[in-house]
Amino acid sequence: MAQIRIENVRKDFGSFNAVKSSTFTVEDGEFFMLLGPSGCGKTTTLRMMAGLELPTSGQIYIDGEEVGQKPASQRDIAFVFQMFALYPHLNVGKNISYPLLSQGMPRAQVKAKVAEVAKILGIEDILNRPVGGLSGGDRQRVALGRAIVREPKAFFMDEPLGALDAEFREHMSEELRALHDRMGATTVYVTHDQLEAMQMGDKIVVMNHGSVEQFGVPQQIYDWPATRFVAQFIGSPPMNFLDFDGTVGKGATAVQFGGVSFAVPQQLEGASGALTLGVRPEHVRLNDAAPYRGEVVASEYLGTTQIVTVKTQHGAVKARIASHEVIRTGTITGLDLDARTLTVFDARTGRALTSIANKEVLGHG
Repeated sequence: MAQIRIENVRKDFGSFNAVKSSTFTVEDGEFFMLLGPSGCGKTTTLRMMAGLELPTSGQIYIDGEEVGQKPASQRDIAFVFQMFALYPHLNVGKNISYPLLSQGMPRAQVKAKVAEVAKILGIEDILNRPVGGLSGGDRQRVALGRAIVREPKAFFMDEPLGALDAEFREHMSEELRALHDRMGATTVYVTHDQLEAMQMGDKIVVMNHGSVEQFGVPQQIYDWPATRFVAQFIGSPPMNFLDFDGTVGKGATAVQFGGVSFAVPQQLEGASGALTLGVRPEHVRLNDAAPYRGEVVASEYLGTTQIVTVKTQHGAVKARIASHEVIRTGTITGLDLDARTLTVFDARTGRALTSIANKEVLGHG
């Protein structure tokens, strides 16, 4: 397998800039997620890595070799599409064997490789069936089988589970991650589903409007988002935002607004003007004695937990609390925020200010 490096890669379609100078590294054997909303540039980035699109500028390295201007056929990669792209006139076994036969591999060796892959994917019993009558899950396994039978340097997957229903999609995501772990393959996977990215990925690149917003392991991205966009895109419900005008000095351990002082991690840079205090719902506690107050306007029951929405003068705050707690709509309550987990954003740029807590993730200080 192989390390993949992307250095200052840009892609223009005429006057439209689809990808803006992206730089990141996929380490050998990683399960790497390209995450973002529709139109953010993630699929274009994947297609450039695979050789299906050529970059306008920048370099792409696979296993140390610069391949930015080489076609897909010269990159030793396998691509799995969302809509499977199977050959309808061939049965399952012939679909899987096609890449090997096209390379001229002896038929006895091809048969052994197909049998090995079919066993890994649990599809030995359908090798002679036509692909047209298969379920979505089986068709996805066949598409995966056709990709892994070649043992390429890297696998590229463009929302391969997007056509499956929610329940089977979760099951297949577990299978896909287990398959990756058995093979130790370098895999780059595009998705718009942040839960899928958090569940499956070793590393995540979050993209928006053609730019890389943040790059890191799932827990870092969730706990310490680099931008307000990442904080809002990752998490269900997403991070809460309290907007205020004020000043945060370098070295500050609190922010003040609404007549209340909120303890925060020590700030390593200052800012003034329009600011935002961010907090995850699970780090909000309802406390009648707390000085910052609001009105309970909604409660959503989720089984073991409930999401309570509190309307405050600086924005709505969602709190994730135990489902057995009785919370009545219309009551006034206080809010405690876990100081260790708070992030201060510059509201004008959307960028998180560096603190003693997030400095390693943001790369400052």
